[in-house]
Amino acid sequence: YQRRVHGDFGSCSSPVHVPRMPKSKRNKLVSLTHAEKKTRVHKEALVEEVHKCLDEYGSLYVISFENMRNVKLKDIRTAWSHSRFFLGKNKVIQIALGKDESDEYKPNLHKISEMLVGNVGLLFTNRTKEEVVDFFGTFCADDFARSGFIAPQTIVMSEGPLESFPHNMEPQLRKLGLPTSLQKGVVTLLSDFRVCNEGDPLTPDQARILKLCGLALAKFQVKLIARSTTGEVEM
Repeated sequence: YQRRVHGDFGSCSSPVHVPRMPKSKRNKLVSLTHAEKKTRVHKEALVEEVHKCLDEYGSLYVISFENMRNVKLKDIRTAWSHSRFFLGKNKVIQIALGKDESDEYKPNLHKISEMLVGNVGLLFTNRTKEEVVDFFGTFCADDFARSGFIAPQTIVMSEGPLESFPHNMEPQLRKLGLPTSLQKGVVTLLSDFRVCNEGDPLTPDQARILKLCGLALAKFQVKLIARSTTGEVEM
């Protein structure tokens, strides 16, 4: 599929005494033992938080993310303020859940622990399965693609005036590789320009061009991987 985009869018005899400068606080040594203790406290607090959620919420979901965007994730956290999300620190969370049957906090949580690899997280909620599936199954937010993103379609800009760009942007567009010039004060594309090809990873310049054109090709989505409730794990 090919998508075509149009342009509208001195010296001294006596000694001199120099006062000694105070020691910089930046050079202050930090006790490694103290740092390790602080890290340990944070980990223990996280484990306690996970255990608390396991006791307070009826369902636990393993979730993954496609085209992660922090701003979009913040919107989801706000909409689901009645629930709890845990993202990152997967190794510590695995300890909280239990890595095998002998040390799991509740039955079959070691199965959830095995799934916490890569860009995944946990959702604790008391919402029904239907509510969770309905929200995350339909949630999708468009955003601008970044470098490395696989282009879902071919984008070609057509020759002609690019009236959506101010004249002072013409040098920037030319630097990005577009064959442009100023004609009567209007940024003009001198020939058709293929921005990207379907199936190819985007370069930084290509991603920048798409963003300047207002073309959001990426979609931020949350995938439900598994659900755990009352000792049962559903995939």
